[in-house]
Amino acid sequence: MTTETRDIVVVGGGTAGCFAAASAAQDGLDVVLLERKTEEEAGHIACGDAIKGTSTFPDVIDCEYLREESFTNQNIQRAHFINPKGANYDIPFEGESGSVIDRKRYGEVLLEEADRAGADLQYNTVVQDVRQNGRVTGVTATRKGNHIDYEADVVIDAAGALSLLQDKVDFDGTRYDTNVDYSQFCSAYREVIETEQPVDYDDAIVFKPTEELGYLWYFPRTDREINAGLGFQMDQPPLPLVDVLKNDLENQPEFRNAEVKDKLGAALPTRRPYDSAVAPGFMSVGDAAAHVNPTTGGGIPGAAKAGHWAAEIAGEAIADGDLSESALWEYNQRIQTDFGKRFAAMDLYNIFGTAHEVDELTDVVTALPGEMLIDLMGKKGETTLGMVDKLKTGLRTAIETRGHWKTLYEGYQVSNLASELKSIYNEYPSTPSEFEAWQAKRDELMDEVYELTGAEPKY
Repeated sequence: MTTETRDIVVVGGGTAGCFAAASAAQDGLDVVLLERKTEEEAGHIACGDAIKGTSTFPDVIDCEYLREESFTNQNIQRAHFINPKGANYDIPFEGESGSVIDRKRYGEVLLEEADRAGADLQYNTVVQDVRQNGRVTGVTATRKGNHIDYEADVVIDAAGALSLLQDKVDFDGTRYDTNVDYSQFCSAYREVIETEQPVDYDDAIVFKPTEELGYLWYFPRTDREINAGLGFQMDQPPLPLVDVLKNDLENQPEFRNAEVKDKLGAALPTRRPYDSAVAPGFMSVGDAAAHVNPTTGGGIPGAAKAGHWAAEIAGEAIADGDLSESALWEYNQRIQTDFGKRFAAMDLYNIFGTAHEVDELTDVVTALPGEMLIDLMGKKGETTLGMVDKLKTGLRTAIETRGHWKTLYEGYQVSNLASELKSIYNEYPSTPSEFEAWQAKRDELMDEVYELTGAEPKY
């Protein structure tokens, strides 16, 4: 058995873990990143591969190098929705073009950048427990049969969805969010497929609803290499992911005689970010803290920010010699008043969706104006188009939503509550002492959502 002493231990080498390790190392901290995979397999993560860009990435890695190495398609101009009950439709991207990446190479570059910044990367290292004595003081792990104790001022949990570390930490007396269960997660599966001929949608990310609450996607890495996958909510009836994807691929002519290059599945959070992701000596980032858009599953930009902010706040706490929950609390406030409020608002549409049949939702979405869809699926997490104005946009819309007006109006009310919820998140407290009062105010609004939609409480 050996013991290593560090300022910070980062567990997990995904986006959040790499940004945390690189940020801490650049600030002169002694940081080790522990990755369970081999160096050859590190970076190989199940992902849809679509990303808006790197404009929001913290300036701690070489983004130009990252794009050159892993952004295989930088010309995504639109989202294409396949409508099984009517005409397909496009939503054009505004401003910066979207991209599709080679996720393994992307992950490898982030690890390279963390190493270049000065972090110590240790592969083949499986974390099994946390060390704690009034606060988290490190982790225990094994590597090639050898037991290693890591002592640290702060442990940053970047171990992904349903992180093992959270089962081991004693959170009694803290505000850390333990209101987490399987129903708040999505099961996803994807294949990377090479087609014989170029597809005609290499400038688009393609979506198609599944029979249960979820969607299929076709994201073109190149005009012949497609990331094809699907996901569904774990609180819905089980969906045989591999079979559903296979059946859909067999019905798409472009995939005839195509070669499957890679297969991988994963679970990811489709819930609001953790109310608090800090405890004395402990911080969670990325998927481990539900820093994922709960309607699309996109988590890369949020994970990058979260990892960077966690390292910054941890460094300040270490310098001050105060590793308490209060000392780390600013991290929570940054998350919740930034992308956290938007993701929490988007989660209301997931809750709304679980209370309705997929066929009905498809009928309603088919008739919605493009402006509303852009608002709902884009960065706003709300719709600015009023119900009356929406029905005035055309006789066709009114006719096609006949029989669903109650659902449509309910969706409009949910959008208003989403706006109110974002305002509440803007008031996320700066200290733990104000947290319970803030949480009570937020939960009052959530009660309105459940009463309105008839959905089962999610939290």
